[in-house]
Amino acid sequence: YADYEQLTGGIETLYKDSADAVLANAQQAFRTAGMSANEYMETVMQFSGSLLQSVGGDTVKAAQMADMALRDMSDNANKMGTDIERLQDAYRGFARGQYTMLDNLSLGYGGTRSEMERLLKDAEAISGIHYDISSYADVVDAIHVIQTEMGITGTTAEEAATTISGSWGMLKASWENLLVSLAGGGDDIDTAVRAVFDSLLTWLGNIGPRILEVVQGIIAAIPSVIETAWPVVRDAFMSFIEE
Repeated sequence: YADYEQLTGGIETLYKDSADAVLANAQQAFRTAGMSANEYMETVMQFSGSLLQSVGGDTVKAAQMADMALRDMSDNANKMGTDIERLQDAYRGFARGQYTMLDNLSLGYGGTRSEMERLLKDAEAISGIHYDISSYADVVDAIHVIQTEMGITGTTAEEAATTISGSWGMLKASWENLLVSLAGGGDDIDTAVRAVFDSLLTWLGNIGPRILEVVQGIIAAIPSVIETAWPVVRDAFMSFIEE
């Protein structure tokens, strides 16, 4: 909760009138990005300065693009198997005009400025929008276009709803949000409890059929196991009796 207070203050300072939008996105990040609210805000803070500057201080647009960037990082981690911290490092580097970690995204581009320029050109060919490498917002948007073209976009939310590991990640993030809400009090507790309950039901819904299949498989295998083991057990028993 102490971290939550500090991060919320930073978001309010940077995003001003649009801070509520960022905080709302943070509360939903357990479902959309597989992150707790604290993790979401901490990551957003790492590149918000460059993002706001690149959109001319438009906090509404910056809030939207920050959310898109966070989802893209999570989607990439889920789809490509990349460690989320490596992706966060890459986005921080892009904010400083450093592209050596572009290959961390596993999108087929090397870690150089010219490779980022190639990515921007490829994204322009897809979207019809011209991207400027000096604009962090353009870089973020171009990466989103490429990931969408490759079928990466939206995989985190899909996995949270349909897979065991995805729904488990959602459950853990929603639990962390609940702990923050319990410390802070207020109306957020009810929302956090419902989020945990919904996440738990989703996880149980995903793992339940797999457990049932295992149990059914074991039951189906019992006759074969008995048939195979019985002669061995019988012979051992007879040898014992004869002795």
